Amino acid sequence: MSADMHQQVFINEATELLQELEQSLLELEDDPCDQELIARVFRAMHTIKGSGAMFGFEHIASLVHSIETVYDMVRNEAICISREMLDYSLKSCDVIREMLTDTNMKADSPLALEIAAFFGKAANVIKQEPKAAAAGPVLKTKGSMATYRITFKPNKNILLQGSNPTLLINELKEMGKASVVVYTSDVPDLEELEPDFCYISWDVILTTDKSEDDIRDVFIFVMDECDLTVTLADDLSGEDAPEKRIGEILMQRGYLSQQQLNEVLNEKKFLGQLMVEKGIVSPEELDSALVEQAHIKNVRAQKSAAAEAASSIRVPSERLDALVDLVGELVTVQARLSQVAGSRNDADMLKVAEEVERLVWDLRDNTMSIRMLEIGSTFSRFKRLVRDLSQELGKEIELVTFGGETEIDKTVIEKLGDPLVHLIRNSIDHGIELPADRVAAGKPAKGHITLQASHSGDSVLIEIVDDGRGINKQAVLNKAKSKGLIAENAELSDKEIFELIFASGFSTAEAVSSVSGRGVGMDVVRRNIEALRGTIDINSVQGVGTSISLKLPLTLAIIDGLLVSIGNQFFIIPLSIVNECIEFRPADNKSQSGRRIIMVRNELIPYVPLRSFFHMTGEEPEIQQIVIISVDGRRVGFVVDSVVGDHQTVIKSLGKMFKEIDCISGASVLGDGSVALIIDILKIYGDIG
Repeated sequence: MSADMHQQVFINEATELLQELEQSLLELEDDPCDQELIARVFRAMHTIKGSGAMFGFEHIASLVHSIETVYDMVRNEAICISREMLDYSLKSCDVIREMLTDTNMKADSPLALEIAAFFGKAANVIKQEPKAAAAGPVLKTKGSMATYRITFKPNKNILLQGSNPTLLINELKEMGKASVVVYTSDVPDLEELEPDFCYISWDVILTTDKSEDDIRDVFIFVMDECDLTVTLADDLSGEDAPEKRIGEILMQRGYLSQQQLNEVLNEKKFLGQLMVEKGIVSPEELDSALVEQAHIKNVRAQKSAAAEAASSIRVPSERLDALVDLVGELVTVQARLSQVAGSRNDADMLKVAEEVERLVWDLRDNTMSIRMLEIGSTFSRFKRLVRDLSQELGKEIELVTFGGETEIDKTVIEKLGDPLVHLIRNSIDHGIELPADRVAAGKPAKGHITLQASHSGDSVLIEIVDDGRGINKQAVLNKAKSKGLIAENAELSDKEIFELIFASGFSTAEAVSSVSGRGVGMDVVRRNIEALRGTIDINSVQGVGTSISLKLPLTLAIIDGLLVSIGNQFFIIPLSIVNECIEFRPADNKSQSGRRIIMVRNELIPYVPLRSFFHMTGEEPEIQQIVIISVDGRRVGFVVDSVVGDHQTVIKSLGKMFKEIDCISGASVLGDGSVALIIDILKIYGDIG
């Protein structure tokens, strides 16, 4: 792997770590004493710093080092998290992201210097003036925890001096968590015992936030009447350090030398050796058992390593895209094989074609599942957006998310970010009221925005719900009339009124702000959602709130389609919106108020003859087919010459020559090599109203 590839790996990992870091910081804002969150923040920063320095991003490592130093103090409970510290920590995430994408950006940018100065000052305050910092409104000091080994051996006549050693031991216990060992080997036999003498001594293992001087102060009045040693046994800084062995502890206490330890270890006999010496097993039986032990250990180690390696791998998304393209080609070839096998009516060939079809479908499903990502990673981005924007606008807003585990194709997720940003910004700016206005309206001062996702068949539903002021329908109508979008005497349903806000340049805001008001957001949102073959629906009650629902396909790469034909040309209609197909005869051709309609089981359904819509010439068949779809609860028919059947549609984008054709969203190659155009049904549906 080249140096550039190593750096790219670091950039990918650091980007993920920054997302995790930002999420942890936002959670920490709600619970600043959560030690697990603090440890997560510290680990993320420590990893970014260490990896950054290793792969040539010293400027990132330098910036993170100053932040990490302060969070190490937080972790050791030397200081507490402050709002300002979180603000600068979140800003540091933005700066590091810029540093990752812009290699020319160094640590001397104004914001990076400001961040480094803040955390440098915070660290120095603690180091130089711990007491003063403790008295401050934000930072407070507390000694770091450590474990001490205290050996207390009083003189025999200490009791005669009026001192009680047990009171001193009890005082030590009150300083922290203590384990006490009493030495009684010097206690004489009863006939030799002097009741006024002290024959015992103590070892105390004490974990405390007090200093060594504090511990020695306990013995200040008996210092001349005892042998006292206080040594640091463990500063508790190495959380991952291996547990101390008994030999190490004895050597640290001075009871044992390294040479003595080695001699004892050399004398140690293994269980098998003892068994042979006692004649319980033979040397050959022992050797055989040792071989079995080594074999199993080796196999388990290899299995464990393989399992660990297979648990997850990192693959560039371009390779996944290439894999999906290849699977798409394979689906096309499989369709051709099935068509050829069917035309020859060869039983053996049909059997092979069916087997290939089964394998291709399994391969397609598995490949599609690899591209699926949980939408929660996208949701987490918006917590930061809500936090920063609500502060800017002086509002109190909490974002609540549900269904973050819902999986959707990564391409859809990548293209979904901007529309969701627009919708949430609108909820914050237009929907949620200022705290005083909410209280005056009988609502809690804090508003809520709920973002939730769920599966619905082959689609994903995403809802953005706020408990704000709702949409003023009359204001929307007045604005639409003033802009000439609707007639003065137009009577619209609630749904039709809400759809007006998707018109280009439409806005009811009285003033343009830095957040919104130019009317260029919602029309872009609808275009982007429709480009994803999705739909958008709005419900709102004035004074109660607004709910916006997005319905999106699970994947954009391969869909189930209905293959239809008009003349010699094949078309594909997404199967997910098809309700039914019925015969259409000339006698069914009726019109009402200039619209073509057909009566289906006592229901009047408007329809569009696609031959006329696409200006295709040629003679219509005597009996045509009408494909009835359902969108937004309304049914519309599309007349075609014939319905071929369902078709696994591998979507191919059209070239630049076809970019002006709105009603065709793509193409697919059929089994015989011909091309079928994918009809943008939603676009046609929108145009006919």
